[in-house]
Amino acid sequence: MEGFRHQTKIQVRFKDIDAMGHVNNANHFTYFELARVNYFDEVVKLPIDWSRQGIILAKMSINYKSPIFLKDQVTVWCRVSRFGNTSFDCDYTITCDREGKTIVAAEGTSTQVCFDYEKNSPYPVPDSWKKCAQEFESGN
Repeated sequence: MEGFRHQTKIQVRFKDIDAMGHVNNANHFTYFELARVNYFDEVVKLPIDWSRQGIILAKMSINYKSPIFLKDQVTVWCRVSRFGNTSFDCDYTITCDREGKTIVAAEGTSTQVCFDYEKNSPYPVPDSWKKCAQEFESGN
């Protein structure tokens, strides 16, 4: 997927399918979350004590392009597209490989806020996170 370097393969589960025979729209947000967590595990690679300092999802938007079906081979592409003082944005594209073609099923964006649960307040995005993500996204 052009502009994205990180991908997460998704196994569509039977429970994801709705009465119309395609993945229910609410599952797309879960697919984004799986990709975001996988991105942190594989790109940032730093130990994070999620019980003390974590990330709160502040905003999520999605544009649906095409349905996803049970037998589709699904990939979620994820990248960090912006860093602020205490927040950062991720962009996503969900693709399906179906009958030899790659189809864009959805595109989305989320904003996360770094949050200190002990102090009950936002905290600055760690420079180490920024460095790992920026090096990865630039191809270094």
